[in-house]
Amino acid sequence: MGSSVMLEETESYRRMKNLIESAMMWFLVIIFAGMMENVYWKSWSRPVLVKGPLGIVSWTELSLFAMFVALLVWSCCSYLRGMFANITREAAKSGVHVWEAKLESFGLTLGLVGNICLAFLFFPVTRGSSVLRLIGLTSDSSIKYHIWLGHIVMTLFTGHGLCYIIFWAQTNQISEMFKWNKVGVSNVAGEVALVSGLAMWSTSFPQIRRKIFELFFYTHHLYIVFIVFFVLHVGFSDSCIMLPGFYLFLIDRYLRFLQSQQQIRLDSARLLPCEAVELNFSKCPGLSYTPTSIVFLNVPGISKLQWHPFTVTSSTSLDPEKLSVVIKSRGSWSHNLYQKLSSSPHMDRLKICVEGPYGPASTNFQRHDMLVMVSGGSGITPFMSIIRELLYKANNGGSKSTQSILLICSFKKSEDLTMLDLVLPISGTNYISCLQLQIEAYVTREKEPTTHQQKLPKTIWFKPDPSDVSVSPLLGQNGWLWLAIIVSTSFVNFLLLLGLLTRYYIYPIDHNSNMIYSFPSKCALSMLFICVSIVTTATAVFLWNKKQNAQEIMQIQKNTSTQIACNAADRELESLPYQSIVQATRVHHGKRPNLKRILSECESPSVGVLVSGPREMRQQVGAICSSGVANNLHFESISFSWFNAVVDIRYPII
Repeated sequence: MGSSVMLEETESYRRMKNLIESAMMWFLVIIFAGMMENVYWKSWSRPVLVKGPLGIVSWTELSLFAMFVALLVWSCCSYLRGMFANITREAAKSGVHVWEAKLESFGLTLGLVGNICLAFLFFPVTRGSSVLRLIGLTSDSSIKYHIWLGHIVMTLFTGHGLCYIIFWAQTNQISEMFKWNKVGVSNVAGEVALVSGLAMWSTSFPQIRRKIFELFFYTHHLYIVFIVFFVLHVGFSDSCIMLPGFYLFLIDRYLRFLQSQQQIRLDSARLLPCEAVELNFSKCPGLSYTPTSIVFLNVPGISKLQWHPFTVTSSTSLDPEKLSVVIKSRGSWSHNLYQKLSSSPHMDRLKICVEGPYGPASTNFQRHDMLVMVSGGSGITPFMSIIRELLYKANNGGSKSTQSILLICSFKKSEDLTMLDLVLPISGTNYISCLQLQIEAYVTREKEPTTHQQKLPKTIWFKPDPSDVSVSPLLGQNGWLWLAIIVSTSFVNFLLLLGLLTRYYIYPIDHNSNMIYSFPSKCALSMLFICVSIVTTATAVFLWNKKQNAQEIMQIQKNTSTQIACNAADRELESLPYQSIVQATRVHHGKRPNLKRILSECESPSVGVLVSGPREMRQQVGAICSSGVANNLHFESISFSWFNAVVDIRYPII
C-alpha cells in the first residue's frame, strides 16, 4: 500500500540486511552447537514446553524463537525511530495531524518488518532442500516453524493493511484503495495479496484444518496469488528479500512435479486383519535413505489429486532393492485403498506415483545405551525402520552389543496387534537374537484376547509392467551437487535474461523523457524469467539423471523373473509363525501403559526416548522427560508432524 512518508536514508535498509544475516548466522551456530555430543548441549534438546500453541518445544527452539522475536522488535523500533525523527515537519507538509502521520509510519513499519518474516517463510517447506539437511532438520520436523512464521507474517501484514485503511479514511483519501500506479507501489495489488493471505490464514487454524482439511489444502494454493501480487505491490527489487527462500521452494516444487509424473513399480502388498496394508515398491540399490524418512503417495485409481504422506518402514541397508510403507485404514482414502486390494486378490497392477523419500541426513540413535520408543496406534510405523536398521547393524557388527530396545505400543483392539508382524522383515526374523528387543503391547479396549490376532497376513503379488519404474534418486547419487548446479545455473540464466531485457528494451524507454516503462510489467517479466530459467535447467538435469539411472533400473527389471520364482518360497516363510516376535512381546489387555513408571525404571546411563502417536501421549512423554524424574532420559528431537498435524491427513501441505 502507498505511503507519502519517504525513507530519506538508506541506512535503515542496510541495518535490516545486516540483522537478517546476523540472525541466520546465529541460527546456524546454535543448531550446530546443539548437535554436539557434549552433555551440556544434550540438555538443550529436552522439551521445555509440552502444551500450548507452540506444541512441544525444546530449549534450543525456544531460544531461537525468542531471538527471532527480539530481532523483529528491534527492527520495528529502529524503523520507527528514524521515521518519527521528523514526523512533525512531514505532517505539516502533508497537511495531516501528527497522530495520523505516525499511524501511516507505523503501518509502513509493520510491512517492512513483515518482509523479514517472509524471507524465512518458505525455507521450512522446501522438502528436498540441502539447507534443512545441512542443519539437521527435515521437512517433517520443520513444518511447525513454517506455521509459526505464517502466523507472524499475517499478523504483521494485516496490521499493515488496517493502518493504511484507517489513515485513508481519516484523511478522506479512501480512493487510494483503488489505485494501481504504473510507477511505485500498487495499492490494489497489495489488497489482493492481503485478501488471499487472509483466506489461507483463516483456514490454517487447527479447528478448521483438522475438520475440513480439503478446504485448508485447496485454499493454500492461493500462495501463488499471494506471491505474484505481493511482487506487483512492492516491486521486484524490494521483494528480493524473500527471493532466496522462495527460489529454492520453486526449484523443489518443480522437481517434485517431475518425479510425481512417473508411475512406480509395486511388487507386492501384504494385507493384515486390522485393515492395514504394507506396500512394497521396487527400488534402485543406489537410492539410500535414513530411518523415519517419509514418502508421499498418489493412487490415480482412487483420486488423481490426493497425495498422502507415509513413513518408510523398510531399511535401505536391510532391503537394498525394496521400499516399504504401511498404511492403516483410517480415513476414506486409506479405506478405499484397502478395499480395492482386498476385493481383488488377483489384481495384476496398481498404478501409484511417489514423491520422496525425504528424511534427515543422518541419525544418532546408536549414541544411547537404550532406546525407548512409545507409539499409539499407527504411530508404530516410524519405529519399524529404526528397528530394521539397528537389526542390520547388529548383525554386521555396527551396533552396540549392549544396546537394548524397548517398544511400548498401544492399540485399541486385539486385531491391531497384527501390526507387530510388520516390525521385522520376513528375511530378518532369524537374526533378532542379535538385537535386545522387548515389546510391551497394550490393548486398551479389550480385556480378553480375540481370535483376530491368530489370522495370518495375505500377500498380493503384482506382475511387472514395462512402463513402471523403480524408486530412484531424483537427482542421482550426488543430489546435493546437482541441486547446487540447478540453483546456480538457473539464477545465472535469469540474470542474463533480465540484463538483456533491461539493456536493449527497458533502458531505451526509461531514457526517453516522454516515456517510463511500467513497474508491473517489469515485475511480470522478472517472474516469467525466473520460471523459465528454473523449468529449463531443472528439466535438463532431471532428464540427464533419469538417463543415467535407466541402466540400473533395466537390470532390476531383468531380475524380476527371478524374484517371481522366489515368491513361492516367500509364501512358505510367511506361513511360519513369528516365534521371535511372540517371544519378545508381552501383551497387556484392558489397561494403558504407566509411562512415568516405565521410563523412571530405565537404569541405562543414556536412554533415548522417541514418541509417535496422539497429542496427549506426546505431551505426556515430553512432560516426563522434562520434569527431571530421571536425568538419563533424552527426548530425541524427532517430530512426526505430518502424522500429528491433522486427524486424517489427506494431502501434503503446499
